[in-house]
Amino acid sequence: MKKVLIITYYWPPSGGAGVQRWLKFVKYLRDFGWEPVIYTPENPESPINDDSLAKDVPEGITVLKTQIWEPYTAYKRFIGQKKGDKINAAFLSESKKPKKFEKVAVWIRGNFFIPDARAFWVKPSVKYLSAYLKQNPVDAVVSTGPPHSMHLIANEIKKKINIPWIADFRDPWTNIDFYSKLMLLPFADKKHKRLEIEVLNNADIVTCVGKTWLAELEEILKKSAPGKFTPEVARKFHFISNGFDPGDYESSSEVKPDAKFSMAHIGTLDKSRNPATLWKVLAGLVKKDAAFAKDLEIKLVGKVDIFVQEDIEKNGLVPNLNKISYLSHHDVTIVQKQAQVLMLLINRTPNSMGITTGKFFEYMAAKRPILCIGPTGGDADKILTETNAGLLSDYDDEVALEKNILYYYNNFKAGKLLSEGVNTEKYSRKMLTGELAKVLDSIM
Repeated sequence: MKKVLIITYYWPPSGGAGVQRWLKFVKYLRDFGWEPVIYTPENPESPINDDSLAKDVPEGITVLKTQIWEPYTAYKRFIGQKKGDKINAAFLSESKKPKKFEKVAVWIRGNFFIPDARAFWVKPSVKYLSAYLKQNPVDAVVSTGPPHSMHLIANEIKKKINIPWIADFRDPWTNIDFYSKLMLLPFADKKHKRLEIEVLNNADIVTCVGKTWLAELEEILKKSAPGKFTPEVARKFHFISNGFDPGDYESSSEVKPDAKFSMAHIGTLDKSRNPATLWKVLAGLVKKDAAFAKDLEIKLVGKVDIFVQEDIEKNGLVPNLNKISYLSHHDVTIVQKQAQVLMLLINRTPNSMGITTGKFFEYMAAKRPILCIGPTGGDADKILTETNAGLLSDYDDEVALEKNILYYYNNFKAGKLLSEGVNTEKYSRKMLTGELAKVLDSIM
């Protein structure tokens, strides 16, 4: 078999969204003639651990690990956290009282840990992998970010050994939604952009989870050297979607939907994703329809920002709220299949048109109707239209949102609320791994 080295920060037992994409690719790569070799930290700062993911790691796979030093111990002490506390992603806050010196800590992180807090792992990783690859050659290297330090490791390996390299973007770099919140000084902003362009230039292939984000990466490279962006350079950019693994849902095939009209959101619900219009519309329906008020259950699985909790309280929806702090990925698949409606809430940020989370495709696999709030005409809207898997309303469109909710509720009362999704098979993880294998084969 051909071999591919995959440089990833997130790997089991680390849980959460960051691990899913490449864990699933690795699960199926052998079926397409590629033997994966994983390189990951021995001691990462993981937001959660999920032992249920171990079942997807292929037997006998090589997993290389080295120690990583990250400044999180000092960071936690600086903002008043304990050593064992987990750091929330996406600037989420679960407390009304902000952490001491938190803004200062973010400023330090943005300006002095470039591109991220894993930057100190780059040099030792290059040294370790250079020695390893001389004794154990591979046919290609993949780096997946964020954290984008993984791309910097691969970039240096490419310079030293000239192995074909795929840089995979699960999220944008300088176009990511919280980039402006890093409070970057001009020199730091310039360095981020210089490193991003260097990665885009030097990688043999650039892959991305969304078409809009992929086009943005192309534009960044094109603007950096307009005359050098030839059709041949343009061909290095490939869209490989996120997806779902049907195998994750086999054990929950007999799960019955909830007795209540449950509207479930799975994953972190931060301030940028807060559906203010949804809480307002639901509050109105609860007030004017006693039966709806009795039937409604708002099920939030994962961390919820204090701003979102206060909005729910303000709209009088606490009696309908069922908040579940954390579930393993296996248990999440059960909750998804139990929900009458699955809520897909797109971040209200400048890059919202390109957001298609892994959770979106898992909702499809659960075969429950999707209620989406996000930008019309965005990537998520186009996929919903293509698959007929759900209904979307724009952020402030109360009329369309109420219409969508009542459509689902009336079908629920009639006992015929089912997913109407079609042609979703193209988003299965195995088929997507086949697409990845074709890209790998193309750079041999």
